[in-house]
Amino acid sequence: MKHAVVIGAGIGGLTAAVALERRGWRVTVCERAPRLEPVGSAVAIAPNAIAALESLGLGDAVRDRSVMQGDAGIRRADGRWLNRTRAEVIVERYGRPIVLLMRAELVGLLADRLAPDALRLGTVVRRADPATGRVETDAGDLDADLVVAADGIDSAIRAQLFPGHPGPVYTGHTSWRIVVPRPPGPCPYGEVWGRGLLSGAAGLTGDRIYCYFTAPAPEGATAPDERAELARLFAGWPDPIPRLIAAAEPETVIRTDLRCLDTPLPAYHAGRIALIGDAAHAMTPHLGQGACQAIEDAVVLAHVAATSGDLAAYTAARLPRTTAIARRSRTIGRVATWANPVAVAVRDLALSIAGRLDPATAVRQFDAVFAWRPPQAA
Repeated sequence: MKHAVVIGAGIGGLTAAVALERRGWRVTVCERAPRLEPVGSAVAIAPNAIAALESLGLGDAVRDRSVMQGDAGIRRADGRWLNRTRAEVIVERYGRPIVLLMRAELVGLLADRLAPDALRLGTVVRRADPATGRVETDAGDLDADLVVAADGIDSAIRAQLFPGHPGPVYTGHTSWRIVVPRPPGPCPYGEVWGRGLLSGAAGLTGDRIYCYFTAPAPEGATAPDERAELARLFAGWPDPIPRLIAAAEPETVIRTDLRCLDTPLPAYHAGRIALIGDAAHAMTPHLGQGACQAIEDAVVLAHVAATSGDLAAYTAARLPRTTAIARRSRTIGRVATWANPVAVAVRDLALSIAGRLDPATAVRQFDAVFAWRPPQAA
């Protein structure tokens, strides 16, 4: 039986482990953290990622733990709608909805599908040899036919394989995430685009709301009270944004600088090692595709490993697609956070005109992302 070692127990790494086990591989997942900590943030699963999870028998399980995204859109900072999209249009066009669930729930769902001895927590990987597949850990060496590097945006394996690559860059914006009880009254879903600032809100199970915010800031900056900082930055924004911020427990506010790989890698593999997820193509969150592309990576990699076994085919399948999506997300992020008042006025006018189109016409721009389907099982 062939053996795969997966480095990192995030969404991409665990999806790869599940996909490989379904293909008959023995899998060992090495995760440096001593436990799978619940992270207080949510993840959007778009139709392309739902299709990938369905190929692993996980589609229904994800839907059972998710809230289908309702009608949403983009508003100005004064509350005026620029455009709106009905959730039914997404389902009608792509056959699947966009759903939202807590990241920890998806991680737990994936981990529960693994063989009992597959997950090794508290195990630090020091090095992986692309020629032999030997993985050196603080608990001893492992020999693998395939090594899956899913060790995140600061991937040590990526740096080992591509030492000349510049690595992740700071976008100039930081982000905050909160999960709060749904407040009384209307709670519009979607995003608000201001001058340099952005906020978003979406529904979760348990009558909760997931909110996220971005603002320009020096890299590594923090505030003594992040909730107070949010309240200051977004004071005067349309209801219910100030109420949502006020409802957050200060200690639960998560702040993260937005970084990405602006320079694509020359390949997503070297020898027996394949990179997936943020290790391969860390992108900004503005298309909601970071986790979705990691899930796609995992399914495609398992297909290649079980068929041709040629990791060059994995790179060929994934690098052009993820590079295009990462660039598109980066562009949307720049446009959404323009600060120049003239540029913002032009942007808002363009969005308003687009919003008057038939909803199906507006959604069609996502065909290249949402219409993807996983390779057929061999």
